[in-house]
Amino acid sequence: MPTGAATVRPVAVARPRPATGRVIVLNGAPRSGKSSIVEALLRTADRPTMNLGVDLAIAATAPSLRPGIGLRPGGEHPELEGHVQVGYRALFDSIASHARHGIDVVADLGIHDDHARPLGIWTDAARRLWGVPTHVVGVRCSLDVVIERRARHPERYERGTAAAMRWERAVHDPGWYDAEVDTSARDPETCAAAVRATRAQTEPKALLRHL
Repeated sequence: MPTGAATVRPVAVARPRPATGRVIVLNGAPRSGKSSIVEALLRTADRPTMNLGVDLAIAATAPSLRPGIGLRPGGEHPELEGHVQVGYRALFDSIASHARHGIDVVADLGIHDDHARPLGIWTDAARRLWGVPTHVVGVRCSLDVVIERRARHPERYERGTAAAMRWERAVHDPGWYDAEVDTSARDPETCAAAVRATRAQTEPKALLRHL
C-alpha cells in the first residue's frame, strides 16, 4: 500500500432485530375444533403467522414412527414414546426459533402425559419457550359432538365413547390455561376472536406454572 494512503475499513451496519413473534398454543383432543380455529386465525392475521401443529408434525414423521407427537393416551406403545418426547422438544425449539425471527406462531396440539412413563412434555414446552410470549388456550367441545366428528373419519379414529373420553381427560390434565373456548358453543370465527382478545389483553402465565 502506498505511503500515506488511507486505510479503508468496512462499516458495521447495525441491523434492526425483528420484534419477537407471539405464540398461541391451542390444546385439545382430536376433533375438538382446533384446526378450524387455526384457519380463522390465519385468515385474520395482521402479522407474518405460521401454523406449526400436530397435523404438520405427523405428516413429516416417517410411517414407522407415526403418529409421533399425536400418540394417543394410555401408554399402549412405549416403544414410540422416546420419539414423542424428542419430537415435542424439536417442535418447541422450532416454534421458539420462528418467534425469535419475528414470526407469530399458532400451534394446535393435543399435549398429554398419559404415557407408560412421564415424559414431561409441558415442562419441556415451558423451558424451550422461555422468553417467548406464549398464550395457552384450552379447546373444549362437548363429548357428543366430538364422537360424531370422529365417526366421520373411521380410518383415523377409534369409535365409541371410551376413546373420546380418554383423550378429553388426558389432554386437559392439569388444565392450566390462559383462556378456554368451546367449539360446540361457538363457531371458529368467534373462538378465534376470543383467542385474539386474550392475546391482546392478558399477560401469558399458564405455561410458566409448569416450571
